[in-house]
Amino acid sequence: MRQIAYYGKGGIGKSTIAANISAALADDGSNVMHIGCDPKHDSTRTLVNGRWLPTVLDTYRKKGNRIELDDVLFTGYKGVICIETGGPEPGIGCAGRGIIRAIELMEKLDAFRKYDPDIVIYDVLGDVVCGGFAMPLRSGYARETYVVTSGELMALYAANNICKGIRRFAARSHIRLGGLICNARNVENERENVESFAHKLNTSMVSYIPRNELFRECEFNGKTVIEGAPDSDLADALRKLKDTIMGNSNLSVPTPLELEALEELAAQWHVQALQKGGDIRGTY
Repeated sequence: MRQIAYYGKGGIGKSTIAANISAALADDGSNVMHIGCDPKHDSTRTLVNGRWLPTVLDTYRKKGNRIELDDVLFTGYKGVICIETGGPEPGIGCAGRGIIRAIELMEKLDAFRKYDPDIVIYDVLGDVVCGGFAMPLRSGYARETYVVTSGELMALYAANNICKGIRRFAARSHIRLGGLICNARNVENERENVESFAHKLNTSMVSYIPRNELFRECEFNGKTVIEGAPDSDLADALRKLKDTIMGNSNLSVPTPLELEALEELAAQWHVQALQKGGDIRGTY
C-alpha cells in the first residue's frame, strides 16, 4: 500500500490536483482511498458528483463510539473510497483534531485491511503544520509528500514551512519530499522561479500545470477534469503528472530556507522582473 500526502497553502489548488490524481489512478484500475484532511471538507466533492460528504468529526459528534466505517466512507468515481475528516464548529476546538480522529477510527475499525487500497491519498491543509495537520507526516502514514505551490511569495512561504515539517519528522517517520507541483498563477517567470526554489529545497518541480478555466468549469459541474473533460490538454497534463508521481524514486529530505533567505530570493526575482519590464504582481 502506497501512501502519498499532498500539502499546500489554502486556496492554492491542492485539493483540485489531488482529486484529479485520484481519478486518473482509478482510470488505471488502482484501488484508491482519498482522505480529505481539511475543515472545509471539499476535497472529495468532484469525486462524488458534487456532494458534500458527512465528515468524521460531525458524525462522531452525533454517534460517538457507535460510529462505523459505513457512516463516513463513501464510494466515488470508479470506486475511489472517499472520506472527509472535517473540523470543529467555527470558533471551537482544533481543526487538526479531525485528522487525528479519522486516523484513529480507521485504525480501530481496521479500514486499511478491509478495503485494501493500492494507494492512499491524503489531501492536507498546509498553511499551519500543527500537530493534527502534521499527523500523516509524523506518524508514518504517508511516506512521500508533494507540495502544491505557485510562484507567489505566500504560497512559497507556506511550501517552505511544510518542508520544515517534513525535515523535522524525516528521521522518525521516514517521510520524504517527492517534489513541488506548480499550479500556475501566471506571475512573471513563474516556472523558472519555482524550479529555482525547488533546487534550493533539495528537490525538483515535478510538474507545471498551466492556469486553466477548465478546472473551474468542471468543479462547477461536480467533476474532476479527468472525468469532465477527459480529452482535454489539461487532462493529459494531469495524467502525465500522475505517471511522474507513480514512477518517482527521487525522494529527498528537504533543506528549507530561513525566512530572510526566502525574502532575499523573492527580492531577486522582483528585480529581475523589473529589468525585463514584465508583470511583477505576486512576485514579492
